[in-house]
Amino acid sequence: MTTSTASRTRTVTWEDPHIGAQAGAGMAGLEYLRALIAGKFPAPPLAQTVGFSLVEVAEGRAVFAIEPMEFHYNPSGAVHGGVACTLLDSAMGCAVHTTLPAGVGYTTVELKVNLVKGITVRTGVLHAEGRIIHRGNRIATAEGHLRGSDGRLYAHGTTTCIILPHASGKSPPAEGARDS
Repeated sequence: MTTSTASRTRTVTWEDPHIGAQAGAGMAGLEYLRALIAGKFPAPPLAQTVGFSLVEVAEGRAVFAIEPMEFHYNPSGAVHGGVACTLLDSAMGCAVHTTLPAGVGYTTVELKVNLVKGITVRTGVLHAEGRIIHRGNRIATAEGHLRGSDGRLYAHGTTTCIILPHASGKSPPAEGARDS
C-alpha cells in the first residue's frame, strides 16, 4: 500500500449568515435571490464551504454552478454523491423560493436524487438547474438536472417542499393553484 505525503490545505472564509437571512425575510423570494447573485448579501456559508454559487434565477427556476475539486472526493477517488445532492437540493429549493412572497419560507421535506454518471475533477464545470413543477398553498414540488458544460447528465432529482406561512399563520396564495 502506498500513501501520499503530498498534503493539501484549504481555507474557507464566510460572512455572518444572519445578514442575508434577516434581509431576505422581508423580500419576495425572487427579489432576494437576485440580490444574492448581485452580491448585495453574503453567500450562505454552505456555498462557501462546498464551493458552489447561485448563477441564475427566474420565476420558478434556479441554476447553481460548481467546478468539481479534489476536496470533493470520496474514498473511491471520485466526487462524493452528496455534492450532487447538495447542488440539486439547492437548485430545486431555490426554484420554489422564487415563487414565494415576502415573509414566507419553505423547507425540503423529501428529496430524491439519481446519480447517473461519475464526477471527477476532469468533468469540468457543472450546472444544477431546478424548475418548479407545482406550487400550492402548503406544498411545492420541483425537479432538477445536474449537467456538464457539454450537456451530459450527471444526476437528476425531485423534491417536495413545505411552504411555511406568514408569521400571521395565514398561508400564502398560490397563483392559479387550489389549496394542496
